[in-house]
Amino acid sequence: MINKYEIGGNPVAIEASEAVAAIPENRTMLVENLTSDEPINPEKVEGLSTIEQVFEHFKPQIDVEFQNGDGQSVKEAFHFGNVGDFSVKKMTEQSPFLSETNTQKEFYEKLIKQLRSNKVLQRALENADTKAAFIAALQELSAELEEAM
Repeated sequence: MINKYEIGGNPVAIEASEAVAAIPENRTMLVENLTSDEPINPEKVEGLSTIEQVFEHFKPQIDVEFQNGDGQSVKEAFHFGNVGDFSVKKMTEQSPFLSETNTQKEFYEKLIKQLRSNKVLQRALENADTKAAFIAALQELSAELEEAM
């Protein structure tokens, strides 16, 4: 191998073509198991040129089992029609269980924010007598709600 030198003696790398052609940057190959079922016979699918066509062809879905607050299992199926369906928001919209859980989470977050910013409540909780009275009132309210349910 003979090195070529430019003026000043800088080596110039030899640019030879490779035996394996590089994949053009504007191409995407998707290799993924899009269903929870094992394929009976693996298939090679050609002619799908967009992500939407891939989702339409394979109709990906997955069955998920959640556990609610009572320890009971809740089964739900998630269907995906595009890449956006994998976002937390879209999956929550698809799932009654996740929607209910998210609503509860938002309620508790708002409640905590209100409790932390309520100066009157903070002063009442600083005094031992008013704190005990407040706790007793909350317990009575909780008992009434339990009876109503």
